[in-house]
Amino acid sequence: MSTNQPPKHHKPTHECGVFAVYGHPNAAVLTYYGLFALQHRGQESAGIVTATGPNTPFVTHKGMGLVSQVFSSQDLENLKGTRAIGHVRYSTTGSSNIKNAQPMVVDCARGQIAIGHNGNLVNAAVLREELEQQGSIFQTTVDSEIILHLLARPNDSGNVFSALRRVHGAFSLVLMTEREVIGVRDPHGFRPLMLGRLDGAYILSSETCAFDLIHAEFIREIEPGEVVIIDENGIRSEFPFEQSKRAFCIFEYVYFARPDSMISDINVARVRTEMGRELARQHPVDADIVVPVPDSGNYAALGFAQELGIPYEHAFVRNHYIGRTFLQPTQLIRDFNVRVKLNLIKEAVAGKRVVVVDDSIVRGTTARARVVNLREAGAKEVHMRISCPPHRFACHYGIDFPDPANLLANQCTLDQIREYLGADSIGYLDIAGMVRATRQSEDSFCLACFNGQYPVPVDANVDKFIMERRRSRIHSLVPPQQRQPELFPKTV
Repeated sequence: MSTNQPPKHHKPTHECGVFAVYGHPNAAVLTYYGLFALQHRGQESAGIVTATGPNTPFVTHKGMGLVSQVFSSQDLENLKGTRAIGHVRYSTTGSSNIKNAQPMVVDCARGQIAIGHNGNLVNAAVLREELEQQGSIFQTTVDSEIILHLLARPNDSGNVFSALRRVHGAFSLVLMTEREVIGVRDPHGFRPLMLGRLDGAYILSSETCAFDLIHAEFIREIEPGEVVIIDENGIRSEFPFEQSKRAFCIFEYVYFARPDSMISDINVARVRTEMGRELARQHPVDADIVVPVPDSGNYAALGFAQELGIPYEHAFVRNHYIGRTFLQPTQLIRDFNVRVKLNLIKEAVAGKRVVVVDDSIVRGTTARARVVNLREAGAKEVHMRISCPPHRFACHYGIDFPDPANLLANQCTLDQIREYLGADSIGYLDIAGMVRATRQSEDSFCLACFNGQYPVPVDANVDKFIMERRRSRIHSLVPPQQRQPELFPKTV
């Protein structure tokens, strides 16, 4: 890749957030606040489905935009029920539109079923083609709908676990039936799912920060491969999947999770601070100030500054009314946000040797802009330090950067990256240091985006628009007059 041609997108795009309540008279309101706390996990759409019990219709409200934009007080008033599931979405499979918003609801032989899904299925295209050939009718282009179809189909044993075992990849699910709320985590545990309790009601959430907001008690993490069933009899667990190697996405610690969340009994902010300390030990630099790229770089920069005894300075001021840049669905908005998201306090950096600490450089657009800003403000030196290793490989488990050609570190050497950014030096935290900061073993994480070792086999041709492209491919292979076949063709 020529260093004169910057990659299109600058940050990894995330997946989704899920939340569920069973057994509370204000289930919808609690879910609303839970989604508010999980807003950082998806800003394209939001939705809530509620239920009161068997033989009563599910009530659904969802829309495009932020939680605060989608729900009014009247909307919440209409969402009656003692149980609910909610979802905030960033599109990692399927386009960003209202038909792909979640939760999704079906009415089938098993009754009403609703689903909220965080993650990506690596065998989605194969399963969908099989189901369509058998007569299934799909309303969306998201992989989550495939799970609903599998759950709805009768089988000889009547066991829905056989349906769940057919899906491969990353999935943390919240499901609601007429009698139950169910949490499911894939056998590798790629994505987080937490269990809490409030006033006798059970709560499921992608992150513990949502429990804090509603004053719920955090009980434990849902284990990889665990299915938690909550009904009028209480809570029970099943483990229907074959035991698999744990592969939690370490980027939850690096970037995605909120710093006030707990994962594996460790506070995310503490892990990021230790990543900064590890980074300082590996790539020390003689400088006047350490400047974080807010907000996700704050704690790593703090650890870096503490380790080397360099003053910590908030020289970049974030516009908090823009949101996470990468979560916007169009390139036009992304480019706009790169320019307006952060503003520099010029007096803080003029004439100084500056260390800029960020959580990652994926495509380089924003990092390059920050260096330019610092040079224009009169910074004497600009040193880039990154609290994770270089991203060189695609992610197929729920992070939207599947094309390695868009990854700066895949196309450039370290010195070329430094030159492209315009920095005086650059240093990345290595895998060993990143893992040490979590106090866990390396074999408990998915590190595929760094080392190319995928825990679940993947098809390199699969990306978020696979369903749309599949339909286009089908159309291209048949004559125009056959693309929309007649339901009732004339007979001779």
